[in-house]
Amino acid sequence: MNIQIFGTKKCSDTRKAERFFKERNIQFHFRDLNEKGISKGELENIKRVYGIEELIDIEGKQYQKRNLKYITHDIENELLEDALLFKTPIIRNGKDVTLGYEPDIWKEWIERK
Repeated sequence: MNIQIFGTKKCSDTRKAERFFKERNIQFHFRDLNEKGISKGELENIKRVYGIEELIDIEGKQYQKRNLKYITHDIENELLEDALLFKTPIIRNGKDVTLGYEPDIWKEWIERK
């Protein structure tokens, strides 16, 4: 398994995802979106599973802070420029991707390995 967790330390669902994999002794790479965003190539891989509209957190503080509700914008460009606009956590296992806390899907990944 090649698990990558994209999220922030303040996000409770991201912390729960980390705990899920730690409790099962599965190593993962954590990418703090406060420090480094998601590359265009990584975003393309994620978009194979989720539509771009599903990835932006319209309920989040960053979306509201930037007043994106009232501005016409290109979602993909905004996500690439400001990683804090993503819904989190984003969990990648090779080509498989989940958005949010999805332990049932992660258990399926573990059973397949």
